[in-house]
Order: sequence, then structure tokens, then C-alpha cells
Amino acid sequence: QVQLVESGGTLVQAGGSLRLSCAASGRTFSSSTMGWFRQAPGKEREFVAGISGTGHSTDYANSVKGRFTVSRDNTKNTVYLQMNTLKPDDTAVYRCAAAGYSTPYIYRQHSQYPYWGQGTQVSVSS
Repeated sequence: QVQLVESGGTLVQAGGSLRLSCAASGRTFSSSTMGWFRQAPGKEREFVAGISGTGHSTDYANSVKGRFTVSRDNTKNTVYLQMNTLKPDDTAVYRCAAAGYSTPYIYRQHSQYPYWGQGTQVSVSS
């Protein structure tokens, strides 16, 4: 079992930066593939970034590649999403998700993550 709590979302101007955090509890965190997803009003939930249990492998949606960086600190049971050069299109509720185990690759489909946080709102003004 994994419990997840996100933080760090706020209102920011276009071009600005934010760092989201996802604090996890549960014994399986350090081996779990983690993902960040987002959902804007009227749109489907979409994959943003993912990271393997060791942190050695990462994956990004094309829309955020080069601007966002996912990382983790297993000593703190926390996953981060550093977001730079933010755009109004990045406005959404951001949620972290845990697979609960070490997956063979980083999953991009939200249905493959059984554990979810409540989400944190990121709003980017133009």
C-alpha cells in the first residue's frame, strides 16, 4: 500500500518555474515506478513524466521534454517535478501516481498506476 500527497502547486506567470513534490508512505516506495499526470478542465488525464524506482530511468511527454525534470529522493520518500519555462497550456491539476512495484519500463497509461495522490493545482497566467 502506498499513500501519496502532492504539494507545490500555485499560480505562476508564463515563463516561470515551479517544483512539485509528492511525499509517499509505504514500504514499497523505493522500488516503485512513479508517474506524474495532469488533467486540465475538459481534457483527458495525460502522462507528464515518470521515473524508475532507482531513478536511473526517466520518461517525458513530448510537450514537456526539455522543460520539466522528474527526480526522486528515496531517503525522503519523495518524488519531484521541476517545471521550468511554464506555459499557459501547462495549467492543470497535477497528480503523482505509484505503480507499487518496479515495472519493466515506465508506464504512460494512468490505468497502470493503482495508487494516486489527490493532486495540486498549477495555474499559469499569460
